[in-house]
Amino acid sequence: MSLIENASRRPGRPTVRLLAVSKTRDANAIADMARAGQRAFGENYVQEALPKIQALRGLGLEWHLIGHLQSNKAALAANAFDWVQTVDRSKLVAALAQHRADTLPPLDVLIQVNIDDEASKSGCHPQEIGALAAAIAAAPRLRLRGLMAIPAPVPDMPRRRHAFADMAALFDTLAVQYPHIDTLSMGMSEDFVEAITEGATMVRIGSALFGPRAPKQGTPA
Repeated sequence: MSLIENASRRPGRPTVRLLAVSKTRDANAIADMARAGQRAFGENYVQEALPKIQALRGLGLEWHLIGHLQSNKAALAANAFDWVQTVDRSKLVAALAQHRADTLPPLDVLIQVNIDDEASKSGCHPQEIGALAAAIAAAPRLRLRGLMAIPAPVPDMPRRRHAFADMAALFDTLAVQYPHIDTLSMGMSEDFVEAITEGATMVRIGSALFGPRAPKQGTPA
């Protein structure tokens, strides 16, 4: 997307990756996007994603879980996905590490942060990042890649930018201890330009790529 390229054209800024959010989209729509060159896709629900992952296995796509993950579905998620972006509690770290198969590469993991402290939203508090990062780094079957957030969808865009900037500061602090981390996943269809401006290295775009969202399917992950 040219808007992503334009927003990230600043000296020293890392390349921004596009994650196509394919929840509610069928395998044919994803295959069409893959033929156009998109390789990474994000799904919110484990049960909805599994048949699509299986149907498109031959295309060599990269699958990210970007929705809340229940611990009782960690075994499925650990082996179906390449990334889990919504790790927010130690119990989930342990479950993913236990179930990730030795025959697969380590599972790439992002820590989800509830940056605006919303009662209705998943994610850890900023002060919990350090302990979660240590637990992930100590698990051989997991690989810490960075942080993820979904700021409150307030109409005040400067407030959202402030949340993005706060996330960038948390990422920089974490990178002092874990210099290999490379992913700050934030920004969606309506605010990805602001997210990139504040330091996002991955944006999650759905409707701007696929068009208006289809009716919701599946069960919570």
